[in-house]
Formats: sequence, C-alpha cells, structure tokens
Amino acid sequence: MSGAAEVAVPFTPSAMAGRQKWVLVVSLGLVFFVLFALFAAILGVLLPNQIQDIDPAGKTATLGIVFAITSVFSTTTTPVSGALSDRTRSRFGRRTPWIIWGSLIGGVATILIPHGGNIVGITAFWLLATVGLNSMLPPITTVVADRFPPNERGTVSGVVGATMTAGLSAGTIFGGLLAVHMFLAYAILGVGVMLACASFVILNPEPPLPADFPAPPPFKLGAFLRGFWVSPRQHPDFAWAFFGRFSIYMGYQGILTYLLYILEDHIGLSQADANAMIARMSSVTLVALVVSSLMSGWLADRLGRLKPLVFIAGILMAMAVVAPLASPNIPGMFGYAVLIGIGYGAFMSVDLALMTRVLPARAEGEEATGKDLGILTTAINIPQILSPAMAAALLSATSNNYPLLFCLAAVFVVVGACFVLPIRSVR
Repeated sequence: MSGAAEVAVPFTPSAMAGRQKWVLVVSLGLVFFVLFALFAAILGVLLPNQIQDIDPAGKTATLGIVFAITSVFSTTTTPVSGALSDRTRSRFGRRTPWIIWGSLIGGVATILIPHGGNIVGITAFWLLATVGLNSMLPPITTVVADRFPPNERGTVSGVVGATMTAGLSAGTIFGGLLAVHMFLAYAILGVGVMLACASFVILNPEPPLPADFPAPPPFKLGAFLRGFWVSPRQHPDFAWAFFGRFSIYMGYQGILTYLLYILEDHIGLSQADANAMIARMSSVTLVALVVSSLMSGWLADRLGRLKPLVFIAGILMAMAVVAPLASPNIPGMFGYAVLIGIGYGAFMSVDLALMTRVLPARAEGEEATGKDLGILTTAINIPQILSPAMAAALLSATSNNYPLLFCLAAVFVVVGACFVLPIRSVR
C-alpha cells in the first residue's frame, strides 16, 4: 500500500485560496462543532438524566441497552449513506442532499426526544435522530477528501478536530447547565444542527463533477454489499487504522457514557451536584481540547508525521481514564478533565488526516471515498454499541466496581494507540 496517492477522489481538488478556502474550513468546523455538541449533550448528560429519572434503580443497565439499540442502526447507516452518496447524482452535487435531509430528519427527531414520555418513546425518537444525523456524517466528512489536496488535510483536520473536541466539551457544559430544562435543551440542539448544515451548503455550494466523469454502474444489491468488505490482507494499513480507532473509542466511550454515574456512585455527588460538576469539568477540558487540537494539526503538517502524534495522544488518554482510579475525588476528576482534553484533542486533530491517507486503492473510475470513510466511521459507532453494553455488564456483575472499568478502558486505549504503529503508508 502506498500513502496519500491511493486516496480515491473523483478528481483532483481544485486549488482554493483566501476567502473561499477559509469560508469552507470555518463553516465545516461549525457543522462538526454543533453536531458533536449535540452528541455530547445527549449521550453524556441529557439521556442519562432522563433514564435515571424514569428508572433510578436500573439506570446503568437501561442506559447501556438504549445506547446499544440506537447504535446498531447508526453503525449500519454510516457506511451505507457514504456509499450511496458516492453514487448520488443531482444538480446540487453528491454530498449536499444527504447533508440537508440527514440534518432535517435528525434535527426534528432531536426536538421530539423529551416528548417520548417513557423509555420506549425516548429510544424511538433518539433512534430516528441517530439515523438521520449519521446519514449525513460520512458525506460531510468526505468533504475533506473531496475538496482539499493531501498536503492541506493535516491543517484542515486540525481545525475540524479542534471544533469536534470543542463541541464535545461545549455540549457537555450545555447539557449540565440545562439538564433541568430538557425541552429547551433538545430544541436548541435540534434547531442548531439544522441551521448549521443549511448554512454550510448555502455558503459552500458543491462543485459539479467533470462532464466526462463516469456514471455509477447499475445498482446490484449483491455487489453493493460485497463492496463493504475491505480485505485486511490486501489493505493492511486500512485494517490497522480501523482497529486502532475502534479500540481507542472502546476505552474512551466506556468512561464518557457513564460520567454522570461515575460522579454520583464513585465520587459520591448528588445528581444535581454531578450535573454542575460535569459543566465545570468540561469547561477545563474545552481549553485543553482546543489548544491541543490546533497545536497537533499544525505539528502534523509541519513535521509531516501523524503516527507519533496518534500514539502519544492515546497514552495521554489512557492516563486520563485512570486518574479517577488513582484519586477517587474531585481533584482526580479534574485531572481526568485536563488529560482527556489534551489527549483526545490531539487524537481528533490528526485522526481524520490519517484516515484519508489509508483508504484502499480503487479501480480507475471507481469512486468509493464516501463508502470507505463510512466504513471507518463504524469504528466509532460500533464502540457506541459494545462499550456501554460491556460497561453495564461489568458494573452490574461487580456491584458498580468503577476502578475495574477505569483499568479496562485504559487497556483498550493503549492497545488502540499501538495499532497505528504498523501502518506503513503514513509516517
């Protein structure tokens, strides 16, 4: 496997400069900021609070079940929507229809979540929201590969990574502050993601495909499904990148999902104090995330190296998840907040650039960038299924043994960091 030359793009991205490029970068960052703020607020704060209010005794297991159900659908949605966006031909482009319709469905469903009334209703609306939002995630991610040449993707990935990670912190702060105003919180998030995506497509109209660009082959279900298999033997770098991302998110998601309950059951805070503490911790994390993301993206382009940054980021994340084990108190949680901000910020800033450089080579004329990035996105979504379920089973079987959960999360993160080392096509 070779490096960036193997990235399958429909045509060479046209050079952009000045205002045009920075409008695209900034508006792309805004979409990711709002989208990840929505995910963080709902997954980390709002849903755990709703479930605890409805089922306080079984909150841990119920939360794991809800996340597992919705994540199954989001996991299958991402590669399918990415592949279908590769095949889409419209006067608005290939990615734009998916971005618009996905944000509309996801945004409206998000607004309706607090109207669910019970666990079944809440799960149904969140399921619809995740399907809509995850159907737009691969197309919006593919914009980086579609519109920027490889030598600019480190900087762009750094900006996108900074906004993603800033969104995660801002969303957590937002959720902690508005946990007592559920209807307002969900309404702001749903409207926000719709407005951000509408602004993106208006400010950055998708360039048309060249007139001689080949039409997609006739759709055949069997061939379409077989296209999602990427042989690890033929494309080892793609496999290493997939499993590295998968393992890191298994560890990261296991702690993030249960952060509210960790503050309550491991640290000993009340529900109200835990929500307030989440907001304070996330304010600290936000600063670390933004600084780390921007610095790492800049270093990646300056040094021309991605793997060492990903590895160091993984080690810092492992140190973060064991901080509450070493100090099961408020200072320990603030230690987690600082380290996870630095480590996850660095990881997010260079991870996307790494992913765009390990995409499999495709036959001439075969466009599969969206599909391949969608497959890599499942390395984030599958842990959303497995990690909460694993954590719920572990906590239920050990009477809420959170120290064991911290240790297991650290192992996953360290293993994931090591998986990037064998990649040969990226330095």
